[in-house]
Amino acid sequence: MTKHLSLVVGSFLVAQFAVADPVVYEGTQGPGRGKNIVFIASDHEYKSEEMLPALARILAKHHGFHCSVLFGVDSETGEIKPGNSNIPGTELLKNADLMVIFTRFQNLPPEQMDPIVDYLKRGGPVVGFRTATHGFKIPADSPYAKYDYNYKGADYAGGFGRQILGETWVGHYGPNHKSSTRLDLVVEKTEHPVLRGVKNVWAELGGYNAYPMEGSEVLAMAQPLLGMTPDSAVDESKKPMAGAWVRTYRSESGKDGRVFASTYGGSGDLVNDGFRRMALNGCFWALGMESAITPDLETAIVGPYRPTWMGTTKRNGHVKPEALAGWDTPILPE
Repeated sequence: MTKHLSLVVGSFLVAQFAVADPVVYEGTQGPGRGKNIVFIASDHEYKSEEMLPALARILAKHHGFHCSVLFGVDSETGEIKPGNSNIPGTELLKNADLMVIFTRFQNLPPEQMDPIVDYLKRGGPVVGFRTATHGFKIPADSPYAKYDYNYKGADYAGGFGRQILGETWVGHYGPNHKSSTRLDLVVEKTEHPVLRGVKNVWAELGGYNAYPMEGSEVLAMAQPLLGMTPDSAVDESKKPMAGAWVRTYRSESGKDGRVFASTYGGSGDLVNDGFRRMALNGCFWALGMESAITPDLETAIVGPYRPTWMGTTKRNGHVKPEALAGWDTPILPE
């Protein structure tokens, strides 16, 4: 009986571990060798589960980083479940050099939220995309309530989005699924390391309102367009809005953490070389590796990439994280 129980418990633990396993892309050569990046993907709309593993592959394959990608998963099936508040593996942040986050309205269990809180307390650098500004939606009676995007307390107004990334959820700026956005570099900031080699930045996503908090350095202004192609006419009724910026936050440990944030970054945006290069540069800069940023930094997408935020391609709704392992598996499988 005891032996049978042990086998059952052991099988249960193996199953749980399989669900919790991250996708790891191991770089071998490049300036990022020895650096660990943890990517956290769980949003409801913009396909972070496509964008972040594709970005991780580029950083690992071309630049040598050790990249671990965590997903919102179904706790019963182990399949990727976009937006689900169950992201196994956040304990990897204990040894992370950078956290890249693309979440929306998460309310994680303590064992998954605590490593994120600890990472921020030590002042770890952060890169955040699109809905990360409202990455957490947490009840007022929770011990993590201050990280909620709508937190009103003066001690942490605007929660994680505002206090770490520099802005929380403010609202859409024009029709989201009917307009795309051109990101124009701020002329006075073109010498910033994050903008080295960056040009012709276009995002498939529609605009967000954003007013980064004082101390933020806006690098690109978002100009809404009237259509869904880069050559669409400018929406003259919409003035440019902050679309990408850098800043630092002061942690509880007293250390300043670097931040690169953009209100763009849906899976289709990564196809644009200008946006992809800015995102890569932002990761390097947040890590304090701006000396490694060159105008010709390798940005080529690694392996088959099938972004499905817009267009006729539809994602497979039954994909487990391990299906994305390696350099040549499609993101995401048909």
